[in-house]
Amino acid sequence: MRWDIFCKVIDNHGDAGVCWRLARQLATAGEAVRLWMDDDTALAWMAPGGAPDVTVLPWRDDDAIDPAHLAPEQAPDVLIEAFGCDPAPAVVAQFAEAAARHGVRRHWINLEYLSAEPYVERLHGLPSPVFRGPGAGLTKHFFYPGFTPATGGLLREPDLVSRREGFDRAEWLAGQGIDWRGCRLVSLFCYEPPGLRPLLEHWRAGPEPTLLLVTPGRAAQAVRALLPAADVLAGASGALRLHWLSPLPQDEVDRLLWACDLNFVRGEDSWIRALWAGAPLAWQIYPQDDDAHHIKLAAFLDWLDAPESMRRFHHAWNGFSALAPHWPGPETLADWRRCVEAGRAALLAQDSLAQRLFSFVGRKS
Repeated sequence: MRWDIFCKVIDNHGDAGVCWRLARQLATAGEAVRLWMDDDTALAWMAPGGAPDVTVLPWRDDDAIDPAHLAPEQAPDVLIEAFGCDPAPAVVAQFAEAAARHGVRRHWINLEYLSAEPYVERLHGLPSPVFRGPGAGLTKHFFYPGFTPATGGLLREPDLVSRREGFDRAEWLAGQGIDWRGCRLVSLFCYEPPGLRPLLEHWRAGPEPTLLLVTPGRAAQAVRALLPAADVLAGASGALRLHWLSPLPQDEVDRLLWACDLNFVRGEDSWIRALWAGAPLAWQIYPQDDDAHHIKLAAFLDWLDAPESMRRFHHAWNGFSALAPHWPGPETLADWRRCVEAGRAALLAQDSLAQRLFSFVGRKS
């Protein structure tokens, strides 16, 4: 089958990351995929080698679409708009004309944002008739990723577990040029969380040495803004050592998460990859003006059956409370790990998002 995925990039890491993972997984299963993006610059480091059977196409101006891509034989069998981004009208017209010409059912899917909230189960799979534009008369269907069998599931490669089990932490760290001396390893991928300053102060004061692996962009800027310039330059501040990461391809991001004792993640893509890693995690949720992110975070922690210490930490890390995040001790971190591992095991017993997409469109995976 032919699949077209449309991605409008708002956050290079999240939107592009989710769409690229989906495109690659569909192609690995033998499908032909066109990934239309209005900004594909992040793929230069996120997926430097590309992937067989995935064609990345520019989507900036409908008038600039190459007519060759609009030939009838190029029409998609499945049209996916990621996060309600409204696909290019020219491709929608191509899709509609092919459906009318061949009389074969084609599928138009609105791939929504991930949440553990109850509404996901209620809305997943519901139809949405199209009344305007070149797709008038067709029907979209909502496809909601989620954490239960009644949702669209989560992105997961078929070989993810075996790759995780064969991972050698020391070997990977050495290959990345990371000077690990057996100390606590923490990865940091965040926006500008209110709880970052007290945590940096805790790590600096010790007593246990910490190696903080800082991702580029906003996380690195946030750390640099909170530490003395001399310490930033030296790569160390008290008991805290810093390693400034370069942009990593997706598979290397997975290995980074596998290597660490605690992962600070943000958004959607890294959040779920941290969950697959099975290590303790702290998620900075994207803030919303109406505080809807409070409900979204609570729903995830409820699904995870998170211990009270993990809930308090998340509230402090995200600025939901006036308290500073209290660094979890070894026993607390062990509780977090058991909690994450249990959630991971429950998800591994379910079909992945790609498998559920195949079932939805009536194709065997």
